[in-house]
Amino acid sequence: MVSTAKKPISIVVLRVDAAVEIGTGHVMRCLTLANALREQGAECHFLCREHPGHLINMIEARGFIAHRLPILSQAGGTGPDSDAQPVHAHWLGTSWQADAEACRPLLMHLAPDWLVVDHYALDAKWERALTNAVGNIMVIDDLANRPHECTVLLDQNALDHSIIERYERIVSENCTLLLGPKYALLRPEYAELAKSLPERDGVISRVLIFVGGSDPYHLTERYLRALAGPEFKHLFVDVVIGKNHPSPAIVENLVEARSKTRLYSALPSLAALMVRSDLMLGAGGATNWERMCLGLNSIVTSVASNQDEINRTLVRKGLIEFLGPADKLTDTAVTLAIENALQNLEVNTKRSAAMRKVVDGRGTEYVIRELLEK
Repeated sequence: MVSTAKKPISIVVLRVDAAVEIGTGHVMRCLTLANALREQGAECHFLCREHPGHLINMIEARGFIAHRLPILSQAGGTGPDSDAQPVHAHWLGTSWQADAEACRPLLMHLAPDWLVVDHYALDAKWERALTNAVGNIMVIDDLANRPHECTVLLDQNALDHSIIERYERIVSENCTLLLGPKYALLRPEYAELAKSLPERDGVISRVLIFVGGSDPYHLTERYLRALAGPEFKHLFVDVVIGKNHPSPAIVENLVEARSKTRLYSALPSLAALMVRSDLMLGAGGATNWERMCLGLNSIVTSVASNQDEINRTLVRKGLIEFLGPADKLTDTAVTLAIENALQNLEVNTKRSAAMRKVVDGRGTEYVIRELLEK
């Protein structure tokens, strides 16, 4: 449990979006943080824009207050800052100035202790514009490609020392950096299950497929078609698709056509399926840390350019099998990777043990402890 000996956190606002292009991972990790903060007595509000594929209804179903921001014109980003926008500025659905002004009334009214910002389209300009309306700002990032004005910055994917140096150049010296998978925002069941999970023996009899809330490269179908081969007919397969999957009917047909295969949709947690699986076919991103906490071997494909760097680092550390970016993936590579995993029991066992040493599943607890110190 997180100690509450320090001054409690009363109100938190989280500025985060989900969309078909953005994906669902940003909202999901913010929900994990918000759940833990709520257990500590904090009142959590979400500020989300109504992009196609948003998760506002899910946020509300989890018992949080979600404030909806409409999609506006990108016009308004003129002036001296207009030529220095983040690479992902178009994800915002408006200019950063209009977004800040839309958020300001709620922030002034709530006067939150913490504003949590998890958005690749926002940087120090937006943060400075709202500093006087909040107590502290925490940024969740993975890119280290733009300046930030914040009290705390979290990047759970930062493994390489060069990334740490990049962050030191784009935040103030007073900013607390929480870097690396020690701080991975995992739901509490991962740490609980990891405690009682025995060492894996490397034998693969059950495979889990999940590539995220959306699947723009149709990796789910490609993985299923690979597993339809006669050499894999003995394997049990669990398939999970997200709310924004582009072709659920095709996936359903592939699942029905293969014996020993079950389909799940929009699960709140993968932990139970991961525990009983021996291999996961997935994408890069936050799911890496969930798999590692439970020592689940994986074959990974990047579905976004920012995933390439972290996945290559994990390969160098011997922690995953990485097939490269999705747009260059071949069916032969998928089949060969599965065949290799089935044959290399000793490698599987050693890799599983190594993964569990990287992530203990208590990252959310460690993050909240840091927030309470401020």
